[in-house]
Formats: sequence, structure tokens, C-alpha cells
Amino acid sequence: MAITVTEVAAGEIKRYMESEQVAEGTFLRMAVAGGGCAGLRYVLGFATDYEPAIDARYEQHGVTLVTRKKMALYLDGTKIDFLDGPMGRGFAIDNPSVPRGGGCPGCGGH
Repeated sequence: MAITVTEVAAGEIKRYMESEQVAEGTFLRMAVAGGGCAGLRYVLGFATDYEPAIDARYEQHGVTLVTRKKMALYLDGTKIDFLDGPMGRGFAIDNPSVPRGGGCPGCGGH
């Protein structure tokens, strides 16, 4: 199982951590919340608590990303990128495991 952080996203994460003077040993933690018609909601934040028995850890481009192992099942193949364009700036999360348009069969997946 794997979560990919692109080089561009890693650069933005490192830039933010430096500008905010985040403490040594801090990493990016990813969580999954909710679901329903809108699909999964992803939460990104900084943390220092890492428990090998329950956390999965990924290191890419100088950035450490941690998520709970039970959430990693839903995140396998997910790519975190950072986009900067006419529509705005921000992180983009592409999870191939989630149906496009959400996952609610009651409303046709729209």
C-alpha cells in the first residue's frame, strides 16, 4: 500500500513548515473523515505522535506522511499534489479507490 506525495506538494509542505517554524520531528498526518454523497473528506495536519503499531509511515522528497493503518486501506494509491493556477492554490488529493462524483448509489453517484 502506498500514498504518493509529489515533489511539488513536498516542496510546498516543507516551505510551509519552515515559514511556520514547525518543531523538529513534526510530520504531516493524513486522515479520512465522513463519506456519503460527497465522497471521502481528507484531513491534513501536522503532528508529532507516531505509533508504529497503529500508524503507517511514508517518506518522500524529504517529507514524512503518517496515517492510521486502518485508514491506509482507503488511501492505497492516493496521490497528494499541489496546484497553483488560475482557479487557485491548494493541495489536490486524487484517490483512485473512490468513485468519481462520490459514492452514494441512492442519488446515482452525482
